[in-house]
Amino acid sequence: MVTLALIQGVVNTFVIFLSRVIGSIIDKAVFRSERGYGPGYWITVMVLEVLFGILASVIVMWFSRRREFRADAGAAALEGKDAMISALLRLGQGTESELPAGMKAMGIKGGKAMALFSTHPTIEARVMALENLKDR
Repeated sequence: MVTLALIQGVVNTFVIFLSRVIGSIIDKAVFRSERGYGPGYWITVMVLEVLFGILASVIVMWFSRRREFRADAGAAALEGKDAMISALLRLGQGTESELPAGMKAMGIKGGKAMALFSTHPTIEARVMALENLKDR
């Protein structure tokens, strides 16, 4: 948690810094503001902070998924690869629930784009990574 909070903070610093630098450049070049910041700066900064923030979230979530794979590998080294695969498969059995009929319209079916924003890899990907793991 601490590592992810630090990474999020560093990435957000870049989001704010880059959006303000680019906003200043656009304000001076396009709108030719001489004194202070004009509307071009503020509009550009707001739009870029949203866009860069989404990109930053993808980076942080990627790091989170990598940590999860490393945690699985560490657990496999301690308890054995087969025991860890069995535990993950058992964990995956509990997540195969069907949504109630009244809520099916709200169910989000994640694809590859949604996988970019997930904090954990799928159970299948975790099991596959453990199966490809060399025995120590």
